[in-house]
Amino acid sequence: MRQIESVPDAQPLTSTELPLAPAGALDGLLVADFSRVLAGPLAGMTLGDLGATVIKVESSAGDDTRRWQPPTSADGESTYFLAANRNKRSIVLDLKDPKDQDLAVRLSERADILIENFAPGTAERFGIGYEQVAARNPGVVYASVTGFGRDAGAGLPGYDFLIQAVGGLMSVTGAPDGEPTKTGVALVDVLAGQNLVSGVLAALLARQRTGRGQRVDVSLLGTLLAALANQASAHLNAGVTPHRMGNRHPSITPYETLRTADRPIAVAVGNDAQFRRFATAIGMPIDATTETNAVRVQNRDRLIATIEAVLMMRPAAEWLAELTRAGIACGPVNTVGEGFQLATDLGLEPVVRQDRDGTPVRTPASPIRLSAAPASYRHPPPRLGAHTAEITSWLLDDPAARPPGASE
Repeated sequence: MRQIESVPDAQPLTSTELPLAPAGALDGLLVADFSRVLAGPLAGMTLGDLGATVIKVESSAGDDTRRWQPPTSADGESTYFLAANRNKRSIVLDLKDPKDQDLAVRLSERADILIENFAPGTAERFGIGYEQVAARNPGVVYASVTGFGRDAGAGLPGYDFLIQAVGGLMSVTGAPDGEPTKTGVALVDVLAGQNLVSGVLAALLARQRTGRGQRVDVSLLGTLLAALANQASAHLNAGVTPHRMGNRHPSITPYETLRTADRPIAVAVGNDAQFRRFATAIGMPIDATTETNAVRVQNRDRLIATIEAVLMMRPAAEWLAELTRAGIACGPVNTVGEGFQLATDLGLEPVVRQDRDGTPVRTPASPIRLSAAPASYRHPPPRLGAHTAEITSWLLDDPAARPPGASE
């Protein structure tokens, strides 16, 4: 295991020195990623983007998402798997085999961070439960994802779709007169992965002070309830039971999609000053039923009908130009491809392009921008077991074996 060391004060470069490529913020840290599907792997990928060396442990069948297809890439790989596994090396271990169990234990002893989402009791059977690993490696940050926590819900299987249903998100998603609807992406898994990274980074910071690691536990249900934000607060503090409102906001209007002559546009008016500019831009008078947000919400149906009657006289492009000039947050309802194109046009460089055995792999870039230690994309998502031999040699202390990440 490698401990985080304090970084000496940076010295200014002389005129004859050339700057080296900056080291990642987590350079020198080793992550043992035993997780699969999305939340854990996303956390591992994020840590890898920030410079950590990540070893992904898979069974001979591979991560479940390797088989979640279509669609597939040009070389037949599941695009779902590609989404969460760059900057990793893959080792295949049969954790029911004593020899491979020994390798898993050795890996856990050397890891700064271990990520897992096993069913309760499984990691312990393999000798890599938290107490077992911490006894041998007291500095380990042991990051776990569960569906429903470790108490009464420990035995319940947790998948994103189920959590969206039982946690209340589907009850506030969809058309008012339609059925409850899940989000178009596994949002709970994504948020859980981000929460896990936050917890890991906090635990690493604490380890700098104490020299000891700790367990980081994130549940999918807890993640969802925290993510309900204003909807949760309305229930907890006002006794409100939120309901489906389509694209409308429960507390602000107009803050929704609005019809024009040819296509809907999204308009976000967040305060009274913005509404005055919005009304001026579309030529609509302001009266006692529209002058404040509170009365606009009370008169929402009539207000939106009035606004749309005006907007439907001209096409979306004209209104978007008009409203943008007025400083109103607005835009078209884009496809995913159009969303990437917009980010590209704005200079955000949203796509990472890598080569894997001659086949291009494209993934969304990390949204985390660090000025001194930026994210890096050193490895495309690995083939199943592509690094088993070299990692095994290192774990068995072969003198000729180089530590993973030594050449990065």
